[in-house]
Amino acid sequence: MTPEATQPRLTKQTGKVATWLIGAMLAAGALGGWWYWQHRSQAAQDGASQASNAPNDKKAGRFGGASKVQPVSVGVVKRQDIRVSVTAIGTIAAANTAVVKAKIDGELKAIHFQEGQVVKAGALLAEIDPRPFQIALAQAQGQLARDQAQLQNAKLDAERFRDLLAKDGIAKQQVDTQDALVRQLQGTVQSDQAQVDSAKLQLSYTRITAPISGRLGLKQADLGNVLHASDANGLISIAQTQPVNVVFAVPDTQLPQITRQFKAGQALPVEAWDREQKVKLADGKVATTDNAIDATTGTIKLKAQFPNLDGGLFPNQSVNVRLQLNVLEDSLAVPGAAVLRGAKGTYVYVVNADKTVSAKVVRAGANDGDWVSVQGDLQPGQQVVVDGTDRLREGAQIDIITPGAAASASSPKRRHGAPSH
Repeated sequence: MTPEATQPRLTKQTGKVATWLIGAMLAAGALGGWWYWQHRSQAAQDGASQASNAPNDKKAGRFGGASKVQPVSVGVVKRQDIRVSVTAIGTIAAANTAVVKAKIDGELKAIHFQEGQVVKAGALLAEIDPRPFQIALAQAQGQLARDQAQLQNAKLDAERFRDLLAKDGIAKQQVDTQDALVRQLQGTVQSDQAQVDSAKLQLSYTRITAPISGRLGLKQADLGNVLHASDANGLISIAQTQPVNVVFAVPDTQLPQITRQFKAGQALPVEAWDREQKVKLADGKVATTDNAIDATTGTIKLKAQFPNLDGGLFPNQSVNVRLQLNVLEDSLAVPGAAVLRGAKGTYVYVVNADKTVSAKVVRAGANDGDWVSVQGDLQPGQQVVVDGTDRLREGAQIDIITPGAAASASSPKRRHGAPSH
């Protein structure tokens, strides 16, 4: 056979082998893919079966969905009196404030107070050098004594002249002239007496006393300084802080109720709280209202009076004010943290006997500290969720945790006899 005849036969056989090999490779790939997908599907089914058969672990429920047990804190529904209050920001104002100034010019010779001291009205605070005013008083007294002597002599002469006139010893004109001289000297003596009184008054001003009772501020002058009556800052200031006033503003919509209670002679209690509203500073009551509503803000200013026996309130101090307008007696109340708001309005999560929760729609009313008055399908003694509500759903299983138990569980246990650090 010639080489030309053999060549076509070899080519044909080679093509058949290549086609067979390609087909075998494709079949093997398809078989491998089928086996992989079968194995993966079986593994997924096994995992789902294990998950469905696993126990309901509370620890996993802390981070799981709504179907897991959720740790929560609860509060109790109660019946109690709820105060209806209005909150505002108030400013402490002294009942009276006085700047103690020198009424005369002179050198400050003595100081009889300490800064911040509480003084009574009339207490001696300081002294100005009295010598110039003592000299002025002595001069006025000398002038008065001289003119009084002249007046006495003029009166004696007038008596003699009247006796002589009765005996026709002198002319009546001379008697009239003497009487006029007496009246003139009486006016001089009266003027001299006024000069003496003025000098005594000026001398008394050298003793600077407290015009009102209260707490002293910081002194504005030192020993040896020359005080002037025209000094704007004066020597020291006094603020009367027992009692003390708090000025605050409330919406004018509350004015009718406030007016009714005033007319009925009922006191309006007021509480002063710190800026964080965590510490109550003092209790007082409303003393009066302003005579007009502020048209810009729509509020009315009130002034409340506080005894301030402990001196804890200072003028110009800013405080949070709670004005009590009414009391809702024996009202159904829940902790404020239990009240939630959603698409259906306000609601609370009530704890059921099987440790599940149910959402109960309520109508929230007045707030009194950490409590809120509510109206709804609740009963006193029921438990409501106050913490952990963000992970709850209707019918969710819960685990009630008390703060004390949580703290003890988180603290490490010490072995008996082990030293504490």
